[in-house]
Amino acid sequence: MKIAVLGSGANGASIGADLTEAGYDVTLIEQWPDHVEAMRANGAEIRMPERTQVQPVHVIHFCQVAELKHKFDLVFMLVKAYDAIWASHLIKPYLAEDGLLVGVQNGMAADDIAEVVGANRTLGCVIEISSMMFEPGIVERHSGPARSWFALGSLDESTQHRVTEVAQILRHVGAVEEVEDIRSAKWMKLVSNSTTLVTTAILGLPMLEAVAIPEMRQLMLRSGQEALDAGLAAGYKPLPIFGLKESDLKDEGSIVETLLDTLLGGFVLPNTKTTVLQDWMKGRHSEVDDLNGRVVRVGAQHGVPTPVNSAVVELAHRIEQGTLEPGSDNLALLLELAGN
Repeated sequence: MKIAVLGSGANGASIGADLTEAGYDVTLIEQWPDHVEAMRANGAEIRMPERTQVQPVHVIHFCQVAELKHKFDLVFMLVKAYDAIWASHLIKPYLAEDGLLVGVQNGMAADDIAEVVGANRTLGCVIEISSMMFEPGIVERHSGPARSWFALGSLDESTQHRVTEVAQILRHVGAVEEVEDIRSAKWMKLVSNSTTLVTTAILGLPMLEAVAIPEMRQLMLRSGQEALDAGLAAGYKPLPIFGLKESDLKDEGSIVETLLDTLLGGFVLPNTKTTVLQDWMKGRHSEVDDLNGRVVRVGAQHGVPTPVNSAVVELAHRIEQGTLEPGSDNLALLLELAGN
């Protein structure tokens, strides 16, 4: 079996290193030239709390995909949600006829992927790995395999029998749950992301520092509740993620808080910066329109008010336009815009 990891940043490099270490034939495909060269020269260095893994890997640049002479049986895609469509087109000619493209991403891009390569070659995946990367070739992975979690599921009946096969491979990276309703599972992750990722990044703080501010925690919970309500109105089910059980979500009024506390207690270290804050520190735009922005759009379609998510999107756009800097002073502005 030939496997590719398309998008080999912090999480992608971690997955590629684990699968290579497990003995699979893995090609990492990455768009940051310095990161490609560093991994070629020194391997992928994955620094975890329990150990440091230095794994030699086979890695190519995105521009070298056109030089490939073979096709892949399995592709794990870890590009940003907003890159999902063009990246799917990039890899489509190199995906075997019976191959699978697994969207291991935030947001709701699984159906976008399926439109490009076909639902019969697509699996959806929810990922929870806490990691950071600021130096080429070196990943700070705060949740090693014992504390990483995935949900995996099919979009179409034709691929349901393949879920177990892929789950067995992915279990070299973390715990994997096979779910029947992957769209609902991905929306539940979006609820968690809408609670935490952009909200705390606007304050410019690591997640645990931001959530320790009482007013901020309440605003985060409001943001997540709006996402949950919008999802319920759109027909998504409140499925357990992060290893939770259905009984943990019986009280609909506490679902968002349960997700938040589970995330903070099991996956996040004191210095963990969200992917959004990392993007802004690198001068890049974030996935806010695929996360909180999606909540605003779905809420509008179904008559669900989303004032907190709207405020989050507005301030995130200001930051990305260069008219506002991330900082703790933004909390007052968030509260004002959110109508608190």
